[in-house]
Formats: sequence, C-alpha cells, structure tokens
Amino acid sequence: MIKLDILSDPICPWCYIGKAALDAALANHPDHPFAIEWHPFQLNPDMPAGGMDRVEYLEHKFGGREGAMRAYAPVVERAEAMGLPLNLPAVARTPNTLNAHRLIHWAGIEGRQTPVVSFLFQAYFQDGQDIGDTDVLVQVAERAEMNGAAIRRLLAGDADAQLTRDRDAHARQRGVTGVPTFVVANAHVVVGAQPPELWDRVINELTAPRPDDAPLQ
Repeated sequence: MIKLDILSDPICPWCYIGKAALDAALANHPDHPFAIEWHPFQLNPDMPAGGMDRVEYLEHKFGGREGAMRAYAPVVERAEAMGLPLNLPAVARTPNTLNAHRLIHWAGIEGRQTPVVSFLFQAYFQDGQDIGDTDVLVQVAERAEMNGAAIRRLLAGDADAQLTRDRDAHARQRGVTGVPTFVVANAHVVVGAQPPELWDRVINELTAPRPDDAPLQ
C-alpha cells in the first residue's frame, strides 16, 4: 500500500469538494493502492471555543457580504458541477474545529477515520449542524460505529487536545499554508481540490507495471 496523508479541516469547503473528487476516483479504482490517513489543520485556530455566528464570521473574514459571496461563488459552482450537495444557507455558526479533529484522531485509532470525516462534512455542509457541539460529534461517532458514550467522556476532558494543536503546528512548520493538502508516499505534495481525472492519472501511474515487474522469459 502507498500512504496518502490528507491535511484537512471539516469546515473547509474545498476540502469537502476535494474529498468528493478523490472518492469518485477511488470508486473507479477499487484496487487503488492508497492507505489514507487524515491530519488536522484548523482554518481558524483562534476561533472562540463556542464558535461564532456564521454571517458575522464571513463578513469579518471577507470584508462584508459581497466579499463573502465572491469568495464562495467558485465553491458553489464547483459543487453544482459535481452534483455535490452544499447547503450553505443552513449553516448558522462557524465552529471551532478542535474537537472535531480530536474525534478524527480517535477514529483513526479504530480504523474509522474516513467514515467520520465523511459524516462531519455531511453534518456541516449538507445538514447545517454545528460540528463544534458535543452532541453532534457524538452522533457522528455513533454513525461511524464508534462508542458514543466513550467519545462524550473524552470530549468532556482535554484528551489529545494539545496533541492536535501540536500536529497542526507541525504541518504549518513544514510549509502547509492551506487545505486540502495531499501527500503521496511522504514525497509528492498535491495541493487543492483536484478533479477526479488527476487522481485517475496518479493511480494509473502508481499501479502501472514496471519493467522490473515483467515476468521472466
């Protein structure tokens, strides 16, 4: 297997789109060589623990309503082109994603990372849920067949909170400035929400027979 490390934030719309594009390519290659691992990168590491009103956040970040609309127009266009559900008007709050990243970390221990990431994206971008809320995170964990009561106990404390912050900081120290960022075999970096066709080419190149694999005559 070939390691595919993905740095992402579950409130990042391009991460949501990038995952959908990768998923489409993987569906075309059920024998793909990737072993996928998700890593934390907070778009807003200084977000208050309780998050903030979505409209206030967007206007602050993009300089007003028109700036926010311009910033999100390409997101909406790409999602529509892909047939990807995107219900931005349903999102009332922009959360702090530290706890969501903690959940993704714990899901990795149980081999449930990708389902948890999928359900987090769905909860936020399709259902408009606050994925900083403990009840929502417990629901996501249970959907991914994790122990909800255990997750609730962990979220009540600070288990792995500093580890998550340190991993985020480490990514920034290595030069990651935005997400999604994909690292193939710890050597090749692919940045941004790439189309399925790019991943098709990558997978084909990785799985193509090499001269060394030719049978002996």
